Amino acid sequence: MHKRLMMITFLAAAALGICLIIFNLPEKQSPGNVNNSQTATSSANASPAATTYKSNCVACHGTDLQGKIGPNLTQIGAKLSKEQIYAKIMKGGGGMPSFEGRLSADETASLAKWLSDKT
Repeated sequence: MHKRLMMITFLAAAALGICLIIFNLPEKQSPGNVNNSQTATSSANASPAATTYKSNCVACHGTDLQGKIGPNLTQIGAKLSKEQIYAKIMKGGGGMPSFEGRLSADETASLAKWLSDKT
């Protein structure tokens, strides 16, 4: 009885994990759908903070700051100061990982400033 319960629990956890992986993977674009000139232009025009965001934050906060696993950041500057955002990025907390050691102080300051302008 105990082994059967353990097996059911394990299978349910495995199924849940597989579902989370499948539904959180980004959609692949076919080569015909990519506009290379637009992609190159948007990459060249992206601010360093936007690039840092895309590299480190999109998975949890979404491509348009709308939130996914993490909270919506579209108006985070109206709720938190630049200093508070900086501290949250560096120290993490409340489900957010710390980026201390993964982002430089300059990257973090730039990202905090960029996010604080979102009001």
